[in-house]
Order: sequence, then C-alpha cells, then structure tokens
Amino acid sequence: MSTIRPAPPAALPLRFAMPIGGVAGTSFKPEHLPAILEAKDRRGFFEVHAENYMGAGGPPHRALEAIRRDHPLSLHGVCMSIGGPRPLDKAHLARFRGLVARYQPALVSEHLAWSTHESSFFNDLLPLPYTAVTLAYVCDHIDQVQEAIRRPLLLENPSTYLAFRESSMRETEFIRAVAERTGCGLLLDVNNVFVSAANHGYSALDYLADFPLSRVAEIHLAGHAEQADDEGDLLLIDSHDGPVADAVWKLYEIVIRRRGPVPTLIEWDNKIPDWPVLQAEAAAAQAILDRHQSAVPAGERHAA
Repeated sequence: MSTIRPAPPAALPLRFAMPIGGVAGTSFKPEHLPAILEAKDRRGFFEVHAENYMGAGGPPHRALEAIRRDHPLSLHGVCMSIGGPRPLDKAHLARFRGLVARYQPALVSEHLAWSTHESSFFNDLLPLPYTAVTLAYVCDHIDQVQEAIRRPLLLENPSTYLAFRESSMRETEFIRAVAERTGCGLLLDVNNVFVSAANHGYSALDYLADFPLSRVAEIHLAGHAEQADDEGDLLLIDSHDGPVADAVWKLYEIVIRRRGPVPTLIEWDNKIPDWPVLQAEAAAAQAILDRHQSAVPAGERHAA
C-alpha cells in the first residue's frame, strides 16, 4: 500500500519589496521574539542559521513564521561544507532547498569553508588552500547549490587563524574567481577581514582594496575576542559575543563609502544581550547606511 506524504508547508506571503536595499538587520534569537513583535513598524531584516530550522515544525518554525510575516529574512547556512573536497551532502542540500522554498528569504548565503570529513562533522568553519584544485570543487559545489535553490548564493569570506603553504592565490583573487565562474554574489564579513588581517599580519585596507566590492550583496558585522597564541602573540577570535569594535566600524564605513549601501547584519550569537543592546548596534549601522544613501557603487565608477 502506498504511503501518503504530507504536502510541504505553503510559502508565506511576501509583505515587503525585494531586494531589501540598504537597511540594517540583526540575528534572530527566539528570546527576543516578544520585543520584536511588539515593535510592529521596525525597519530592517533578520537572519537565521538554516541548520536551526531543518526540522519539520515545532516552536522554531512557529517563531520564524511570526517573524517572516512582517520582516525580510536572510537565510545563512553554516554546515554545507562548500570548501570541502568531498561531494555535498544531498540530504542536507535538500533540506536547505526546502527552507528557501518555504520562507522565500531575501538573501541566501553560505561560507567559504569546510566542516566535514568522511563521516565526521566539525563544529567550526575551517580554512582551505587557495589553489586551482580547490577552486574547481568550490565552484562545482556552488553550482550545485544554486541549481538546487534556483537563485544566486552569497559566499562569505572566512575568518582564519592559519594559512596553507600550498596556496597559489590570494584570498581576494580566489573569491573573485569563484564569483566570476559561478555568478554567485558575495557576503562581505568586515569583522572577518579585520580578524584575519590581524592574525596573519597584512593590511585590512589592502585586502578591501582588492576585494570585488561590486559583487557584495550583504555585509556582516560582529564582535571579536582577543587571546594569545602559543608564542604569546595577539590572536583575534571571531567570537560573535560582543559589540562591534571601533576599528571594524571604521572599515565598514570605508566599504559603504566605496560600495554604497547594502543590507548589513549585526551578528551576535554568544552571550546574547537584551534586545535594546542588539537594536542599538543595528541603529549604528543604519546611521552609516543612511549617510551614504546617495553613494554610487564602486563597481559603477571603476572595476572593483
């Protein structure tokens, strides 16, 4: 006897224009839901990690549906392992595709990183060597994801704590090649740029000058922590557990002045503050975006 499978949940109706434009948003945390729903006319958008919503239903989906009815949504994947050499997990990709169809997010993104090896899954986003071989399978993986979700994916630059001797390309060169080959967009994490530059001893400004800003469709801002490595030297950790540092705000304003306003997210995933604290960080980003609303994107003035 055949089994009757339930129909997938209907897509929620859109109540906002797409694309969402130069607005600031925040990570969505369930403990903030009452305060968010009370502020009916709040400007901005919310981002969630896709893997937190891959179950069929329950409280997580009820909370997300409540948010999605009135606010744009950004869906951010953290476990696709696009930078890994092994084939993508077909079941994971199918669940990811289902979330995109269900919630119709304004933005969809993943990381330039890997997090799986054979049957092991790591709770971290690990770096990869920037070589022609790596470039080939990263592009193949992105092509598979974009074909599945039927829309461009935004690829996020990583925060890194080590580099591979076999790398034959700069990170910015590698990212540009991926975007050109696959047609994907980019998610520029300014805090990641600052963290990696400090850890590896290069200039964050030089990195941004070489980054293909014209392809950036979303920006992330977050806090970081300071530690010491085994030699006692400063090591920055992309911790997402505090306010955005002043130096990162300065880099962000430079990016917005060159690129023009794009959706900007405040990431705060650990030591979650009260809602007004997160709101204040988003308001600071919005103030910078609003100051540059008439800016012409860098890609329209000259090649990024």
